[in-house]
This record gives sequence, structure tokens and C-alpha cells, in this order.
Amino acid sequence: MKLFNRNAVFVLAVILSPVYMSGGVLAEPIKPSLQTPANEIQAKLAKLESSSGGRIGVYAIDTANNRKIEYRGSERFAFCSTSKVIVVSAILKKSENIPTLLQKTIKYSQKDVDKSGYAPITKKYINNGMSVAKLCEAALDYSDNTAMNLLTQTLGGVNAVTMYARSINDNKFRLDRPEPELNTAVPGDLRDTTTPEAMGASLQQLVLKDALKLPEREQLLSWLKSNTTGNAKIRAGVPKGWIVGDKTGSGDYGTKNDIGIIYPPKCSPLVVVVYTTQNKKDAVSHDEVIASATGMLINEFANTNRCIKQNL
Repeated sequence: MKLFNRNAVFVLAVILSPVYMSGGVLAEPIKPSLQTPANEIQAKLAKLESSSGGRIGVYAIDTANNRKIEYRGSERFAFCSTSKVIVVSAILKKSENIPTLLQKTIKYSQKDVDKSGYAPITKKYINNGMSVAKLCEAALDYSDNTAMNLLTQTLGGVNAVTMYARSINDNKFRLDRPEPELNTAVPGDLRDTTTPEAMGASLQQLVLKDALKLPEREQLLSWLKSNTTGNAKIRAGVPKGWIVGDKTGSGDYGTKNDIGIIYPPKCSPLVVVVYTTQNKKDAVSHDEVIASATGMLINEFANTNRCIKQNL
């Protein structure tokens, strides 16, 4: 099965870590002789990026064997609304010590809604406010900017969010401004940026490892799986029947992002981060770039993971 048949393609350089057995069918590797040569995937993706007119950053992990694929993984990109994952995770972490936090009602005004730039959910509840849990859901599943700002304030501001990232060993993430200013994505501006590698590692820690306790981790994953903004991005690059939990982001300079956890049937999950941006402020972004990159990653992982290969 071919995952897609697209003309638009991207670039990615592939860095392969040694493939090893981690036990069980899920991690069973395919013999190295069956692998696609690294230069072949690089050539395909190089052609794709050159036709995209922009820059792409990719970091992906096959958790069955810890194989990693990255391109511009250590370069900075504006994270835009993918930062909402870090903010909501910080809230969930705080709730571990304050069990009533998620039920707390946050009041806000029409002014808060207006200045956020995008408030599809919070605009409906100005009179009564919303619980912290509902704000988390609005931020992740609908990318509501007012929800993001209110949650950030609840944590103590943008610096508190950055400090939370540091607490999970993410030394690249930096939140400097509220919504919608954080989406300016000016080339070379370090504000409100991270690297694909750092975000991928953080996503793995938050969803698949123990940065959060189990109930909070399960809640985060549930919200990511319910996301309504990602159907044309990572989700469009996976075969039918695969489950995806993701968070998208977009901004000026044609910036379009998606980060997610992919669950092939009966296989170990994949962590995927795809950041894209361009050089012109009013550049048109294209969702299919992310979908295409995702499909290429899956096809490449299938060369060293029999479980994935059997699901294509």
C-alpha cells in the first residue's frame, strides 16, 4: 500500500541510530539487508523540500527500536500553537499536587477574548467562565487562544511555562509572548521557538514516559486524540485505521506545524514532529507538506520494523 501519491514533497535528512530488539513482536526488526539506503530517502525528501519553497524541520522516533529520523532537528522553528501541549502539560503537572485545580472556574472578559485573536470555544462562555479542565480541552482540541492565555496566566506567566519545559529536560523551548503575538514566526527571531528534536523528546516524555503521572498522562493523550484541527496534516499521512493524537500550529511566513503520537495497529507508537516555514510573511502554507512528510517517515520506519510494514 502506498501511503500517498502527491506531487508536493519535502526534505529531510535521515539520521539512523542502531536498531535493536526491545523484546516482543512489536520491536521485531527487519534485517538490515532490507533497509532502504539512507541516501535514497534523503534524495526523495530533498526533491520534495526543494519544491516546497520553504524550510522543514523533522524529528521522529520509532519507540519499538528507538530508531530516529531527523532533518534540521536542531534548528529553531516558531512552534506556534504546538506550544499548547507544554502549557496544558504544565497544568496537569500542577494538578497532581492540587487535585481541585482542574475543577476551578476561571472568569474572563470580552476583552480577553477579543485580544486573543481566535476563541471558538471561550467566546461562548464569557458570562460564566470555564473550568481549567475545559480550558485545557479548548486549547488542545480547538486551538483556542483565549484558553491558552488564561492557562498561561494560571501557571504564573510565560516564564513559568518555559521553566516547566526545563523541568522535563527541554532546554530549547522558550515561550516569550501570549497569543496571538507568539505566531509572528519572523525568520531568525528566537522568541517563541523550539527545535523539532526538543519538542519530539518532550512529547515522548509527556505522553509515553513518566513526566506526568498515569492519570494525567492518559488525560493528555485523550485530549490529543480528540483534536479537531489536524485532519489534513499528520492524520492525512497515516493509513486508514491508525490512531493519531496531535496538536497543530500555524503562523505568519507560511508557518504550519503538527506534532503527534501515531499508533499503528498492535505496534509500538511513533513520535512525529513536523515544523514548516517560509521566507515571505504572507506566504501560503500547505497542509499536504506535513501529510507527505509523515507518510515518508512511516514508509522509512517500515524498513526496520516488521510490525509497521505488515500494517501498510
